[in-house]
Amino acid sequence: MNAQELNTKTPDQLRDQLVALKKEAFNLRFQQATGQLENTARMRQVRRDVARVKTVLNQKAAEAAAN
Repeated sequence: MNAQELNTKTPDQLRDQLVALKKEAFNLRFQQATGQLENTARMRQVRRDVARVKTVLNQKAAEAAAN
């Protein structure tokens, strides 16, 4: 996922995606705690995706406030 793809989505779609990513992050943390996590790099990827979505949401909110 990159920022260019996220810019084409609506704020509602971005919020839905943010919820899904946070659920995935929770599940990954749970798997790590129980020793079942195989792909440890996925945790970092999900954290960065969450940050990307939040950044794009904030940019869209700033644009809406400026108009």
